[in-house]
Amino acid sequence: MTMLAMDFKEQVLRLKKEKNAVILAHNYQLPEVQDVADFIGDSLALSRNAATTKADTIVFCGVHFMAETASIICPDKRVLIPDLEAGCSLASAINADELAAWKAEHPDAVVVSYVNTTADVKALSDYCCTSSNAVKVVSSIPADRKVLFLPDMFLGAYVAEVTKRKNMYIWPGECHVHAGIKAEDINKMLATLKNADFLVHPECSCTSSTMYHIAKGDLAKTGHVLSTEGMMKHARTSDAKQFVVATETGILYRMKKENPDKEFIPVKDDAVCRYMKKITLEKVYNSLAHNVFEVKVPAKTAEKARLAIDRMLAIS
Repeated sequence: MTMLAMDFKEQVLRLKKEKNAVILAHNYQLPEVQDVADFIGDSLALSRNAATTKADTIVFCGVHFMAETASIICPDKRVLIPDLEAGCSLASAINADELAAWKAEHPDAVVVSYVNTTADVKALSDYCCTSSNAVKVVSSIPADRKVLFLPDMFLGAYVAEVTKRKNMYIWPGECHVHAGIKAEDINKMLATLKNADFLVHPECSCTSSTMYHIAKGDLAKTGHVLSTEGMMKHARTSDAKQFVVATETGILYRMKKENPDKEFIPVKDDAVCRYMKKITLEKVYNSLAHNVFEVKVPAKTAEKARLAIDRMLAIS
């Protein structure tokens, strides 16, 4: 670490105390950003963690829709994102106008939106879901009701495969990072690493294509579909010394840090989210020092979006 980076770290830790702030870092953030975070994990869990703190300010080191979710869940706190350009290719796959038009085509349908969506889209939805509870959410909807599922076509196809639901319409969106991971690529890697455990993270859009391949039986080896903490716990308790990990490579830093005697191999070395990597330690410092950039969801939008989130949580 350079002296400059060390200075930023010290300043961030100082400002965090002075301003009664809490720093949330998604698993895919840069290592130096994870190192100053109070909580590391997935978007929805991070927002729920923030709601339990007495902090006045939340610095969300993730992408924009995650900061919006934190604002929805924590309306009494100031929510900052260090870089306004930290977007999400999946969340950008559908906007509120497109969803409104789709709903007009299917007026009796129930809308299920993946958590990787904007607040405006959540506000037009009946339910939110994560990858790990999407099947449960869709299964709770009466069988005779149409379902509009968005925006991840791989997660939607996975849910349709598992539930065998025929009246499910799926929006053709995808995450730019893992859309290119194919079953044959995974099988090729697993063939040379026969003793490795295969880990699939369920709560990020990037792995939903892999989950679909698992459901279809396209993979030679069944993966362990686990939440972040489930994945971390499995890595600690498993007798395996090698793990093949199908998700964005940022999570490997935490895995290696907690399990220095084990080897973690990404399915793709270049599975890197350019949006997640926009946030640097210097930008975290700037965010805290100057209270930028605030993310505030309008009250009416937040209220409607919160309803879709609460419905999901009631089922989960």
